Amino acid sequence: QVQLVESGGGLVQPGGSLRLSCAASGITFSSYAMSWYRQAPGKERELVATISSAGGSTNYVDSLKGRFTISRDNAKNTVYLQMNSLKPEDTAVYYCNAVKQGFLVKYDYWGQGTQVTVSS
Repeated sequence: QVQLVESGGGLVQPGGSLRLSCAASGITFSSYAMSWYRQAPGKERELVATISSAGGSTNYVDSLKGRFTISRDNAKNTVYLQMNSLKPEDTAVYYCNAVKQGFLVKYDYWGQGTQVTVSS
C-alpha cells in the first residue's frame, strides 16, 4: 500500500519559515520524481516545485523561486519543502506527489495534504 504522509504545516506569521516533510512508503522512492503542490481556498491546485528521482534537478514555479527550496533524502524516503519569507498568499493546503512513468502506465500518488496558514 502506497502512502505519502505530509507533516510540518501549521500557523506562522508573515516573514516566518516552515519546513514541510513528506514520508513515502510502499514505493521505490528513489525511482520517483517528487513534487509539492498547493491549493488555496477557492483556487485550483498549483505546482510549487519538483525534484528529480536522484535529486539532481529541481524546478520551481517562477513566483516562488528564491523563497522555497525542495530537497529529498532517498535514504529516508522523504521529500522536503523549505519555505522562507512566508506571505499570507502562501496560505494553502500543501500536497506531496510522487510520479513515475512506466512502460505503458504512469504511477501517480498523492498525500492527504498539510495546512499552512500565514497570518499575524
